[in-house]
Amino acid sequence: MRAVAGIVSFVLLGLVIVLVTLRPSGRAEVVVALPAALIVVIARLAPWAAVRHELRFLAPTLVFLAAVFVIAEVAAAAGVFDAAGRVVGRLSGSSPRRLVLVVAVAAAVTTTVLSLDATAVLLTPVVLRVARSRRVDSDAALLTTTQLANGGSLLLPVSNLTNLIVFPLTGLTFAGFAVRMVLPLAAAVGVITAVLALRVRGDAPVVHDRPSAPQTVIESNTYEVADATLDGFGRAVSLGLVALLVAFFVGSLVDIAPSAIAAAGATVLAIAALVQRRTTPTALVRAASPGFIVFVGALGVVVTAATRHGLAHAVGNALPAGSGFDSLLGVAVVAALLANAVNNLPATLVLLSALPAGAAAPLLAALIGVNVGPNLTYTGSLATLLWRKSVRAEGAEPSRRAFFTAAVLTTPLALFTAVCGLWIVLRLLGPG
Repeated sequence: MRAVAGIVSFVLLGLVIVLVTLRPSGRAEVVVALPAALIVVIARLAPWAAVRHELRFLAPTLVFLAAVFVIAEVAAAAGVFDAAGRVVGRLSGSSPRRLVLVVAVAAAVTTTVLSLDATAVLLTPVVLRVARSRRVDSDAALLTTTQLANGGSLLLPVSNLTNLIVFPLTGLTFAGFAVRMVLPLAAAVGVITAVLALRVRGDAPVVHDRPSAPQTVIESNTYEVADATLDGFGRAVSLGLVALLVAFFVGSLVDIAPSAIAAAGATVLAIAALVQRRTTPTALVRAASPGFIVFVGALGVVVTAATRHGLAHAVGNALPAGSGFDSLLGVAVVAALLANAVNNLPATLVLLSALPAGAAAPLLAALIGVNVGPNLTYTGSLATLLWRKSVRAEGAEPSRRAFFTAAVLTTPLALFTAVCGLWIVLRLLGPG
């Protein structure tokens, strides 16, 4: 009977991953994951106590995630991304190589402050408009956004859903996490940016001749948005984002959960946006992505069943022990391979079932694997899937050859150098 339960658990997890990746008929992820989670509960593939524990563990993360989605929506409504586009356009000029460098900085900052999904969904269209207004090929710049949405999400617990899930188990403070991940972040971002910039042919304008969505022809190398400077509300929102980051650091010192701070910040910004008539209640609810939030919870239930029937044991056997460089690199590589096989979110949940809580060194190495490693494929990260949907809608998706060439050239090297950075920091500061 246990063998049958194990087979069913693995089949359900596999179906969820495959169907979510393919997204048949454009159906939302929750339509696939929620029935699978209900089957787990009804068929008792995992004890109710284990399911309840998993949902309680994920609850603060899900609250934070919804709050960040709302904050990003308010930032977009306030013109923050359009203003960023104008700065990117001004600094890059007509140089495709300089565009990659400037976009790399913008993507790293956006990912750090507003999470990788904001980079994939909100920054990517802005970058495309800049490239079109400059009449340069957009491939390298667009690949920079997706590569750094993932690889640039190492610094803060709030930069990636995977970080949020792992952070409570590391035993680190918000600042302690950031200090230990700053060198791995710099290494990954540096490698990705250097490789993508060097691959740009020459430094002269190249007319973008690939069929694309209708666009406005811009003269005098100006950004598409005529008035992209921030008004009073935009400046207030920008200051609010800075205040939120400070609050995250201070809150960790007095045991205030990041989810509580994010929820408070989202509430204040949402009310301000509504009062200023920059958005609507419907837009804010849609931005909070309730369907995606339910999907993440349902996925956690499905993964719980699979881990209890042998998946955690199999992954645990593949993970090396210890905190030496070889062990850290081994954990990161296993995590990266697992992320590309089953997507980084379920991979993170599986890894947590195999790694001991409080073991900061291997947990941080695993985060490097599930954050940088997914750049190798389209399906490794939900952010990459969102990015691909965004660029396809604009008729500007880079070719498969361009995507995979960049992936192969950047990902292994970025993974290796990020682990080197982590090993150096841990040698200096210790794991916790």
